Amino acid sequence: MRVSEAARRLGVSASTAHRLLAMLVYRGFAEQRPDRLYEAGAVLRPAATTSAPVALLRQVALTHMQDLVERVQESANLIVLAGTEARIITTAECAQVLRVGSRAGRTLPAHLTSGGKILLAALPAETVSTLYADNTEVDLPRLRRELTLVRKRGFAINDQNTEAGLTAVAVGIQDLGGLSVAAVALAMPRVRFQRERLPEWVSQLHATAQAITRALP
Repeated sequence: MRVSEAARRLGVSASTAHRLLAMLVYRGFAEQRPDRLYEAGAVLRPAATTSAPVALLRQVALTHMQDLVERVQESANLIVLAGTEARIITTAECAQVLRVGSRAGRTLPAHLTSGGKILLAALPAETVSTLYADNTEVDLPRLRRELTLVRKRGFAINDQNTEAGLTAVAVGIQDLGGLSVAAVALAMPRVRFQRERLPEWVSQLHATAQAITRALP
């Protein structure tokens, strides 16, 4: 479709539609053809096997996420950024009776989730401003301050921002070139979240993120 058609279907301005399509292209969800029309990208095209970044990340990360779950006994999610949304592409569940179940396939507002905040913090400030320029529900100055703190700490927390009774802690995953490509998060019932265990969880998450980076081709 053309930018004008996307704008009409979404009920937004052409400039907003262009910005959204550009982000979809960047993340592999769309491609722009030589005739300037947009079509589904590699991530959305069904195939028996695919080298799409998201599919590759899922394949590479899951074993390391399962190892993390065994060590920490909390569920783990793998998250990618799609515009202003955080998309959970796979989950490794822990065996505890009271646990956070699979969230694979869900999309949530990136500025509220731990993984989304880590990935937003890795973007240039001007990119974040552009993403949220038309979003009247987000306090952009406050978000900028929070992302600055996330960058300084190297981790992000979602304490019941997206779901009552759920707390999550996330760190970023980089490819071998140092580009932020995803986030890995521990998700747990709020009753088991203990501040004194935060350094341990963050350390385990960083070890997992580094193992995933080393496993990427």
